[in-house]
Amino acid sequence: MEKALKCIPKKAEEKFVETLLRAKRVFVYGVGRSGLVAQIFSVRLVQLGIDTHFVGDATTPILRADDFVLVVSGTGSTMSAIQTANIAGRVGASVAAITTSKSSKLAHAAGQVITIKVEEDGKRARYAPLGTIFEIGAMVFLDTVITDLMARLGQDESAMKSRHAIWV
Repeated sequence: MEKALKCIPKKAEEKFVETLLRAKRVFVYGVGRSGLVAQIFSVRLVQLGIDTHFVGDATTPILRADDFVLVVSGTGSTMSAIQTANIAGRVGASVAAITTSKSSKLAHAAGQVITIKVEEDGKRARYAPLGTIFEIGAMVFLDTVITDLMARLGQDESAMKSRHAIWV
């Protein structure tokens, strides 16, 4: 995991955060377990008071040029993820991708790419099957982004809790 995250330059994280903060709204997308990681990030953004939508939800508004789109895909070859990035790019929105492959179709469709390195060895498949290392790495990276956003926005946990969903 440490190797997976060390490959992300600090400047890439800063650019990611700055682009997100400049956007009017944030749209997040992913499929399967990558989608779950993306949804967790979108919930945290909402708790920070950032206008955020998960692509595909029934209430997702239309995308505009002043929006930011994040697509999470381990392989970078999931067709709907690539289509989402391509559509966002055509609209003129800022597009970022989190993936394992900087040469993937998704990476080529995104203006910014955060690459989570996953080394292939005999142990990875046994102890962390399929995309586990990528998903955990993406989640840790995105939680790091959240703490950075908290500092930049002057938010603390109590402010986030005030926006936490409460079911009565």
